[in-house]
Amino acid sequence: MKVVVMMIVMDFCLRGSLSGRAFQTLSHLKPHSSDTAQTSAVQDLLRRLIGNRADDFVVTVDSSLASSDGLDTYQLSSVAGGKVLVVGSSGVAAATGCYSYLKSYCGCHISWSGVQLRVPSPLPIVPSPITVTTPNRFRYYQNVCTSSYSFVWWDWARWEKEIDWMALNGINMPLAFTGQEVIWQKVYLSLGLTQKEVNEFFTGPAFLAWGRMGNIHSWGGPLSSNWMNKQYSLQLKILKRMRSLGMITVLPAFAGHIPSSLLRVFPKANVTRLGGWINFNCTYSCSFVLDPEDPLFQRIGGLFMNRLIQEFGTDHVYNADTFNEMTPTSSDPSYLSAVSNAIFKSMVNVDPGAIWMLQGWLFVNNPTFWRPVQIKALLHGTPIGRIIVLDLFAETIPVYQYTESFYGQPFIWCMLHNFGGNHGLFGKVESINKGPFDALLFTNSTMIGTGLTPEGIEQNDMIYELMNEIGWRSMPLNLPEWISDYSDRRYGQKHPYARAAWQLLLGSVYNCTQNWKDHNHSPLVRRPSLKMNTGFCYNKINLYAAWQLFHNAASSLANSSTFLYDLVDVTREAMQLLVTEYYQEIKTAYINEDLERVMTAGGLMVFDLLPELDNLLSSQSQFLLGRWLESAQKTASTKDEAILYGMNARNQITLWGPTGNILDYANKQLGGLIKDYYKERWSLFLWYLIESLNTEVPFQQSKFDEAVFTVEKGFTYNGKTYSSTPTGDTIAIAKNIFIKYFPKKQ
Repeated sequence: MKVVVMMIVMDFCLRGSLSGRAFQTLSHLKPHSSDTAQTSAVQDLLRRLIGNRADDFVVTVDSSLASSDGLDTYQLSSVAGGKVLVVGSSGVAAATGCYSYLKSYCGCHISWSGVQLRVPSPLPIVPSPITVTTPNRFRYYQNVCTSSYSFVWWDWARWEKEIDWMALNGINMPLAFTGQEVIWQKVYLSLGLTQKEVNEFFTGPAFLAWGRMGNIHSWGGPLSSNWMNKQYSLQLKILKRMRSLGMITVLPAFAGHIPSSLLRVFPKANVTRLGGWINFNCTYSCSFVLDPEDPLFQRIGGLFMNRLIQEFGTDHVYNADTFNEMTPTSSDPSYLSAVSNAIFKSMVNVDPGAIWMLQGWLFVNNPTFWRPVQIKALLHGTPIGRIIVLDLFAETIPVYQYTESFYGQPFIWCMLHNFGGNHGLFGKVESINKGPFDALLFTNSTMIGTGLTPEGIEQNDMIYELMNEIGWRSMPLNLPEWISDYSDRRYGQKHPYARAAWQLLLGSVYNCTQNWKDHNHSPLVRRPSLKMNTGFCYNKINLYAAWQLFHNAASSLANSSTFLYDLVDVTREAMQLLVTEYYQEIKTAYINEDLERVMTAGGLMVFDLLPELDNLLSSQSQFLLGRWLESAQKTASTKDEAILYGMNARNQITLWGPTGNILDYANKQLGGLIKDYYKERWSLFLWYLIESLNTEVPFQQSKFDEAVFTVEKGFTYNGKTYSSTPTGDTIAIAKNIFIKYFPKKQ
C-alpha cells in the first residue's frame, strides 16, 4: 500500500484581513466533550467496525495536537507489540486517522453500499511516523433536504452507522435537524395556538424539509404525538453521539415563517404572504413571513432558541433559510438587511456566541433577484464572521467567485451532486479535485472548509469518498491512480477488469461538465411524452465498455458484496441508456406512422427490458422498493399511521404532491417500482400511440396525462406490500441481461 502523503498546512494569513477577522469570530466553535470522552467514543466506534481487532489499535485524542489555527491533525505510527498508534486532535481526527490507516495499509473500504474489512494479521507496520493536518477548519455534511429524502424513516441503528461513517470520513460539522417539530409545537402552543391548528400546519414526515423552510405546509400530515416523541428521543441520541466524537452540530433557528393560524392570536402582526412554491397553490403553500421589525419576531425566535438549547444543548451554530426558492416581496437592500439582522438577533439574544449558517442555494436558484447588491445587503445584515455561507453547489456554480468571496463572510465550498436522491451514475471529478483548492487561493478568500450537501445519499459512493479525502488534502489528487486504488480497496483485490472499468467510468459518467439539468433526466423515470429530454453528459460507448468489463469480472468477484452492488448499478445505468434508445426508435416510428415498428420496439422495452430490469434490481436489497416502504411502516405505531407513512413514502418518490406538483423529481430505480409504476406508465403511453395510429387521430398529451395520472395516483394509494428481501441470483440475472441486450455495434 502507498504511504499516506503528509499534508501541508495552509497559512490562513494568505486569505486577507477580512478572512482573518471572520476566522477569529469562529474560534469558539470546537468540541465540547473532553479528550477522554472523545477517546472512548472513537475506541467504541472502532470496536463496532472491526470487533476484537480494535485491540490492535492504540487510540488517543489529544486536543493540543491541533495546529495554531485550530486545524484538525492526526498522527500514525507503529508501536511495540505490533500495534498501531493513532493520535488525533479530536475524536473525528482520530477516527479519520484510523480509516486512513485501514485504507492505505490494509486495503479496506467503508461505504453506504457495503464494506470490505479484511484486516491483515498482524497489522502492517507504519515505517515512520506520519502527521496529517487538514487545511480546512470544517468539513460539513448534509443538505436540509437530506433529512426527508434519505433520513426520514431511520432508526437509531441506521443513524449510528451514519455517524460512524461521518467520523471515519473526517466530517466535523453535521446538520442535526431531527426532532425539531417537538420544539416548534411547544412554542406554538405557548403562544396560544390550539393542538388542531398545530396539527394542520405541519407536513407529513416525508415532506418536513420543505415545511421547515416555509415552502409548503400541511401536505402529507398530520404528525402524531408518537412521531414527535420518537423523533425527540432519536435526536437526543444523535446529538450525544455526534458530540462525543467531537463534532460541532448545526441546529435549526427561526427564519420568520409562521402558521397562518398565528394571526388569529396576533391579528395585528405585520406579515407578508409569499407566492406559491413551484407548482403548489396556496392550499399547501404561500407562506406567511413575519416582518423582521415586528416585536413578535424576536419573541418567537427567542422562545424557540431558549427551548431548543434547553432540550438539545448547543454548539453555537444555527441554520435558517428564509428565502429558499421563495422570492422576497422586496428587493430593497435595507429590507433584506433588516430580515437577516432580525434572524441573527433572535439567535444572538439567546446565545451570544451564535453563528448563523445560511444555505447559498437561493443565490443560484434565483440569480435575477439576487444581484450583487441584494446578496451583499443580506450578508451584511450581520457582523462579518457571524454568518457561515454554504456555497451549496460550488462544483457547478461557485457563488464565491462573483461575490468577492461572499463579501467577507466565511464560506464552505460544497459539493451538492445529487438532487432528489435519484439513482444514476454521475459526478464532476475534475471540478471536485480542483475547485476547493482554487477557492482556498482565491483573492481574499474567506473559505473555511469543504462540505457534502447532497439532497439524497446512498448512491455513487465513489464521489463521496473522493470529496471526503479532498477535505484533508492540500493539493489535488492523481485521479487515475486514485481510482485504481479505490477499485482495489472496494473489492479487496487488484482485479484488471475492475480497474479498467473504473478508469472508463472516471472519464465518462463521473466527468460530466454540462449543466446539472442533464443529470438523470432519463426517459425511463419521466412521465412519457413525445418531447422528452434524451440528453446525457457522457460518451455511452465508455459506459457500455465498462458494463462489459463488469460482466467479465463477475465470476471472480462474485463473493464481493460491493461488486454485486456495482454490477447492478452499472447494468442499471446501461439499461437506462437502452430505454432512451428504444424511446427514440418508438418516437421516430410514430412520426413516420410505422405501426409495426412502434409495436416491436415498444413491446420489447415494456414487456421484456423493464421486467428484466425489475428482476435485476430486486436481487439486491439496496435497490428494493420494499426496503423504503418497510422502513416507513416500522416507524408507525398504529394502523392509521402506517397508512399515512406509506402514502408519504410512495408520494415522495412519484407524484411529490397531491397533483404531481414536482412529478418524478425524487425518482428512484427500485425493484417493484419499475414493474408497478414506470412499466405501467410506458405501457399506457404505448397503447395511446398505437391507438393514435390506428384511428389516425393525433396523439394528445393532455389526454394521456389525465389518464396516466390515474395510474400514478393509484400507485400512491394502492397499499400493495413489497418484499424487503432480495430475490434471485444477481450474477445470473445480470449475465442474462448482458447476453440479451449488450449492443453488438458501438
